[in-house]
Amino acid sequence: MAEQYMNDPMQEVFIFETSQQLEQMEQSVIKTEALGSYPGETINEVFRIMHTIKSSAAMMLINNMSVVAHSTEDMFYFIREEKPQYIDVSTLSDLVFEGIDFMKLELDKIKNGYEADGNPEILITKIKEHLKILKENNNLTDSQVVNNEPVKEKYYISSNKAAKISKPKTYQTILHFAEDCGMENIRAFTVVHNLKEITEAFKCIPEDVINDPDCVEIIKRDGFMLQLKTSETQAKLEAFFRTMAFIDQFEITEINELQEIREELNILVADEEIMVPQLKNPALEMAPVKEIPVANGNQSQSMISVSVEKLDKLMNLVGEMVISEAMVTQNPDLKGLVLDNFSKSARQLKKITNELQDMVMSIRMVPLGPTFFKMNRIVRDISKKLGKEINLKILGEETEVDKNIIEQIGDPLMHIVRNSADHGIETAETRILQDKPRAGTITLEAKNAGGEVLIIIRDDGKGLSREGILEKARENGVVGPEAVNMTDTEVFNLIFLPGFSTKEAVTEFSGRGVGMDVVAKNIEAVGGNILVESIEGQGTTITLKIPLTLAIIEGMNIRVGESCYTLPIMSIKESFIPKAQEVFRDTEENEMIMIRGQCYPIMRLKDHYQVKTGATQIEDGILIMLEGETKSTCLFADELLGEQQVVVKTLPKYIQRMKKIEGLAGCTLLGDGNISLILDVNGLTAQKRLKN
Repeated sequence: MAEQYMNDPMQEVFIFETSQQLEQMEQSVIKTEALGSYPGETINEVFRIMHTIKSSAAMMLINNMSVVAHSTEDMFYFIREEKPQYIDVSTLSDLVFEGIDFMKLELDKIKNGYEADGNPEILITKIKEHLKILKENNNLTDSQVVNNEPVKEKYYISSNKAAKISKPKTYQTILHFAEDCGMENIRAFTVVHNLKEITEAFKCIPEDVINDPDCVEIIKRDGFMLQLKTSETQAKLEAFFRTMAFIDQFEITEINELQEIREELNILVADEEIMVPQLKNPALEMAPVKEIPVANGNQSQSMISVSVEKLDKLMNLVGEMVISEAMVTQNPDLKGLVLDNFSKSARQLKKITNELQDMVMSIRMVPLGPTFFKMNRIVRDISKKLGKEINLKILGEETEVDKNIIEQIGDPLMHIVRNSADHGIETAETRILQDKPRAGTITLEAKNAGGEVLIIIRDDGKGLSREGILEKARENGVVGPEAVNMTDTEVFNLIFLPGFSTKEAVTEFSGRGVGMDVVAKNIEAVGGNILVESIEGQGTTITLKIPLTLAIIEGMNIRVGESCYTLPIMSIKESFIPKAQEVFRDTEENEMIMIRGQCYPIMRLKDHYQVKTGATQIEDGILIMLEGETKSTCLFADELLGEQQVVVKTLPKYIQRMKKIEGLAGCTLLGDGNISLILDVNGLTAQKRLKN
């Protein structure tokens, strides 16, 4: 059923644009609420967005969204026109957020192929009651601004500002849509649908904007022409077209003397309607026009919208090309041959392949800003419901990450921010007693670090209690007597164990630890890791280290016996040939090596994966030091085969369920046609730590 949604271009555009509009409005209302009053631009923005959603939802026959948007539009129209002096900002924002949440839920239903069947009556009643109170508190009970028939659409004229209805006039309008909007025929259809608010007598050119395959190019070239008969003034028409999304500019001409131009335009005028045939060249035959740019100006942009599915397919094709290039240039049949011309061509092919890969990767990169800004709403809701004062500070929101990774880290980020606000930040009274600022601060920061992105969530709350965590861990049987030797980092990472929580009372937002195991799994699923630092009484810092992309990585191929494995380059600290006298065993017979005064555990891949052949003596192989989440491990292999860009392929699900292959992140195809298993460094170091 979800495929049906994806194959319906109008529904796809509706969901995409409505989602963007709701996110934009949500952020505006959050900023406004912090100011304590609603400025004119926010009131106009909410009114405009609700007006657009009302019309587009009605056009898509999603009536429950349309009536909620209509009721909200009524309320903000009253505020805009009557300018009440007393507004309960908090209650008004709550109603707006309830409407946003309702519409987001309905959009999710449509995305998943279900019917948008939510009942809006309770919410509409709340809005109407608040509007009634708003009017009473401001002595505006006699106003007739609001229409009490939510299904019937109208074009608003304030009762105390409306002019007398004038004699119907005929206007000719040419609309020009933004260059980067795409689907101009659907934009035109939306305009036609909304015209019913001001007139039923109109003619459009092109006429069939849905079924005519040539209409998109016509609209791009000549614009979308309308001729309509209405009693509204030209100023009202201009205001009407300004509410339409993606209109870059429009031109309106009033045709005053119909009788004189009837023969020229062949217009048939009746009492109720006006019919206009298509002009041969509207641009030449029109009278002088008035050009009115819409807000955001007439800036032309050379951009188009592309489906994420197409980008995924393109990325897969580039990945296959990288593999094919390696198979050609590293073909075993070429060993020992001196092929100067071939080598020159191969280098050029590799250069072009790398540039194409970098370009496709850059297309898939999107900023973290929208994901970060969603956290404003979470912090706002928690602080209000728990009676806390919390500020959210966002830094580095322009940092870019692969779109697929952003989709994976959204939920983990929400869990961490939610737990920081609920469990970390104290109440204002408690903070004052501790000589802290009355309002707590959560900082959300992103920055690049080589081939990775660091996302840092920092709060100035009460921090984590080492003893509290260890006590809970002992109760659950997670740790034993060895806990006294655990570092703070190892102790703090216990909060990511399933069901682990130190919070005494579980609220609707949960305690730190409830859901944190899901956080760890999701971050590890994208090849990232988590580091927790905390000072009791001062705050907690959680750092997510994630790769820029999942599709293609820089890898180091290593050999163990006749098997090949690939390590991510970013996880390798150094490699060296060990000496037998440097290796020793600890009290539990674990193999260790001393390097520059520091002890590191040794993991033999030959034993770990039960490889039948390969080096046994330590001096016959090589050690590769890997930097994991909390500890480093030295991996013992036969030899390094060399660095190579590798395309990450997912392991089959039946293999993923096998416990004995833990520590694998995927697989890839090498230039000689053999398969190499990609090692999960965090998984390997974690297993070594548990064994120790």
